[in-house]
This record gives sequence, C-alpha cells and structure tokens, in this order.
Amino acid sequence: MVNAISLLKSSDYRHRIIEAIGDDTLTPSEIATQTRLRLNHVSMFLKELKENRLVKCLNEDSKKGRLYELTELGKDAINKLTKKWGSTRIS
Repeated sequence: MVNAISLLKSSDYRHRIIEAIGDDTLTPSEIATQTRLRLNHVSMFLKELKENRLVKCLNEDSKKGRLYELTELGKDAINKLTKKWGSTRIS
C-alpha cells in the first residue's frame, strides 16, 4: 500500500488517470479525453500502473479497445489519498 500511495503522489499524471478510471471501465482513449493527456502518455502510465497492480486490463489480447479498471489496491490507494484531500471516494 505504501508503494502504491507513493507512486500516485509522485506523479500528477498517474493520480489523474486513477481518478479518471474511478468506478468505471475505460479505454485509454476515454482516459486521455477525461484527463486531457496525450494518448501515448496515458498508455505509458497505464502500463506502469498495471505493473504495480493498481489497474488491470480486462481484455489483454485485444489490440484496440482495451478496457481498464482499478484493482482493489488501486481503489484503496486512491481512497486513502482522497480521504486526506477531501475528494470523492471510489467504491
């Protein structure tokens, strides 16, 4: 959990991506639109977040339209941060 929180606190991009996903299941394009980040940056950070078990890809074998959700660790980490910052909690 400490590593997950540290990872999110060390990058505004990671934090924005995790918050954008929230309780939803989103494609990288949808995340890019919501966060106003370039798609290539979203893809790079999703890979990193996945490696650190904060997000999971539901259809890994697809070349297009990959769907991402938060893992329980991702939800717990963002909830711990938002509790401190007063933002909306993710269930």
